[in-house]
Amino acid sequence: MRSLRLLAASLLLLTPAACGGEDDGGTTVKFGYIADFSGAATLAAADRLGLWEKAGLKPRLKVFTNGPLQIQALGAGDLDYGYIGPGATWMPASGKAKIIAVNMLGQADRIIATPKSGITSVAGLRGKKVAVPEGTSGDMLLQLALKKAGLTPKDVRRVPMDPSTVVTAFSSGKVDAAAIWYPLIDTMRKRTPGLVELSKNADFFPAMSFPSSFVARNQVVKDDPATVRKVIKVLQQANDWVDGHTAEAETTAAAFVKVPPAQFKGSSAVTKTFSSAELTRLTGDGTVNGWYKGLSDIFVAMGKLPSSPDPAAYYTASLYTNAGSK
Repeated sequence: MRSLRLLAASLLLLTPAACGGEDDGGTTVKFGYIADFSGAATLAAADRLGLWEKAGLKPRLKVFTNGPLQIQALGAGDLDYGYIGPGATWMPASGKAKIIAVNMLGQADRIIATPKSGITSVAGLRGKKVAVPEGTSGDMLLQLALKKAGLTPKDVRRVPMDPSTVVTAFSSGKVDAAAIWYPLIDTMRKRTPGLVELSKNADFFPAMSFPSSFVARNQVVKDDPATVRKVIKVLQQANDWVDGHTAEAETTAAAFVKVPPAQFKGSSAVTKTFSSAELTRLTGDGTVNGWYKGLSDIFVAMGKLPSSPDPAAYYTASLYTNAGSK
């Protein structure tokens, strides 16, 4: 009897969070992000506008350096939601997570050449050393640009490097060219005046687009679609504020990740934002699926995927389009 009384007392002391992921601040959602403008702007807006609290949610945010690490954390149950750039989209396409919302279209990637290389076009990359962070949007742009110029990846001397090493190698002249992105290129331009831009994302738009996305753990989407819709609605409302206040969103995001405002200044100029109404329309007419299908096709060419799946298998379009009406 004494043991039963102790058990009953302990059950009374259990918090709502222990019983179902809720506490006085609402339902807890574990959310990952990357501390750059695209990765943080929407979450920064949600924080500034108090949208999580209004939705009855309490975010537990954690910063990551890349998308694949977040997908791994989702799979381990350490995250419920996360943010990925276009380069990591092959992971939900392979079934490791679900995309619940489009974020922005990236337009920051460039293929650049050093002045002393004498390279003035993508065709001039033949036989040259090209630094590239593998599996990133820069790598994807390189694939597209080479194909357009009638070259293959084997026609250039690819030098895989992490982004910070690309900056150093390019600036010191250890490579002839690089497939990289802004704002890193701003730093490279200061160190290497006269660098030549050979190709950019916009060269392939709208036939090919580079969306960043918000993702969710497969089990969360399956077991708790009501909370997923609440999360999507928060993202939509925050997204609308970012779309309407891009310059202010830069300073808000910088404050959110605790970096100087100058670090994000101009970031919105190399991204394309949409209102949630536009994204709902583009989801409904198949445009968004077309964006993801285009990425999947590149991933097949890169060897990341054995075949290009139907985006309907990993983009929860109906949850996105219905979230605003709930």
